[in-house]
Amino acid sequence: MTLPLPTGEFQAYLFDCDGTIVDSMPQHYTAWRDTLDLWGCAFPEDLFYAWAGRPTADIVVALNEQHGLDMPVETVVAHRESRFQQLLPTASGIPGVLRHIDDAHGRIPFAVVSGSTREAVTASLTALGILDRFDVLVCAGEYARPKPDPEPFLRAAELLGVPPTSCLVFEDADLGIEAATAAGMAAVRVPPPRRG
Repeated sequence: MTLPLPTGEFQAYLFDCDGTIVDSMPQHYTAWRDTLDLWGCAFPEDLFYAWAGRPTADIVVALNEQHGLDMPVETVVAHRESRFQQLLPTASGIPGVLRHIDDAHGRIPFAVVSGSTREAVTASLTALGILDRFDVLVCAGEYARPKPDPEPFLRAAELLGVPPTSCLVFEDADLGIEAATAAGMAAVRVPPPRRG
């Protein structure tokens, strides 16, 4: 299935990574569950998807507050990251988005704008063999305010030298769509992959 794009002449494509380019949300959730089990912390799957796009460290802080826990943020993040890397080879690309990347590569610049770490994004794109197609990566820890704030997308547009209104965002998460809209950018919602 080809993902329909809004009409307009866009000068750059900005992509979320997980759930947008890479069908890695199940691997992310498994990595969270396996990690949080060590601290006896629940993280329901519906909440995981509702918080899609939030930086990993922010999620640990929020779970500590929610459950009255004192999980060490850096330790939990590092463990979750390591577990995700182990699971990453089982992730695949999202065909409708990969087609647009193949079609527009070399004509307009691309950026990835993600709530994941640079390490995770680089590993995901490398696993798909497409890391070299992206001119800019804007990842967790490289902006002050995460999605739904427009800052991550505005930062990518600035680094690409393209006006925000000339950027098209590909996103699967509500927080990302909100951020793109707040940045004055057109957006394409990437539907969740069909399972089974």
